Amino acid sequence: MQAVDAVIARRLDSGVPLVAEVSRYIIASGGKRLRPALLLLICGALGYRGEQRFNLAAVVEFIHTATLLHDDVVDESTLRRGRATANERFGNPASVLVGDFLYSRAFQMMLDAHDMRVMEILAEATNVIAEGEVMQLMNMHDPDLDEAGYLQVIRSKTAKLFEASARLGAVLAGAGPEVERACAVYGQALGTAFQVIDDVLDYDGEVEAMGKNLGDDLREGKVTLPLIAAMHRGTTDQRALIRGAVETGALDALDAIVAIVRDTGALQVAHAAAAAEAQRAIDAARSLPENDHAGGLIQLAASLLQRRH
Repeated sequence: MQAVDAVIARRLDSGVPLVAEVSRYIIASGGKRLRPALLLLICGALGYRGEQRFNLAAVVEFIHTATLLHDDVVDESTLRRGRATANERFGNPASVLVGDFLYSRAFQMMLDAHDMRVMEILAEATNVIAEGEVMQLMNMHDPDLDEAGYLQVIRSKTAKLFEASARLGAVLAGAGPEVERACAVYGQALGTAFQVIDDVLDYDGEVEAMGKNLGDDLREGKVTLPLIAAMHRGTTDQRALIRGAVETGALDALDAIVAIVRDTGALQVAHAAAAAEAQRAIDAARSLPENDHAGGLIQLAASLLQRRH
């Protein structure tokens, strides 16, 4: 990861000072670096030790960072990882344009791999992620969104880059189609579990630990699995209260809605869904060669269920 960070620092160089300033601000804000770590673990599990793994790990982090910059503008977010968002500090235009720079720099860097399969994976992933963003926008303030629609969004918007990161590791290692598919399943399942737990924490986390505001999803009109489960399990009055809050984005009833989500067992429903995805990831990782890196992949999937931020 230190080698990846060195690549990130070097490739953030730009002749435009604001580009470097905004990029470094968000890159240095303490993200989990899960997607680069996933790519490195897959490479390790499959025996690839080449330098290109550092370059492509930086590429997926740049793509992820670009999506964060754009997301925070769309969502009008003010806090991420315990700091002011880039759009809050530098303004929306700078955030959008620097996000564009990071996307284009990522595509410059992926050319270094000299592999059309790498290009294919990342081109498809960025397209699916963009579609997921638009789907989420269309679903805003829609209290009738069901679990299938919710999963379609998070598998496109979040899990797709996890899947691509895992595929890239397999491609770099020269793995066959069956192993690449297993890696893709692992990445998609891990990314899905990660996002479900993230959505749980919006109703069950601590602001200091999460580094973002409790109730942000509700304010933005996002219907996530905890709300879907609460509406299924709640009383008529409870459903009406949640529907009204989703439709308006008002936080007046936030405390009552958090209580409903907790009292109806909706958090347990969401945790069970995340656990099923984590198990799917673990099963996929067990098809890889047995070594410390594959063991790390299994531990990573299991550890998601203990996330508190």
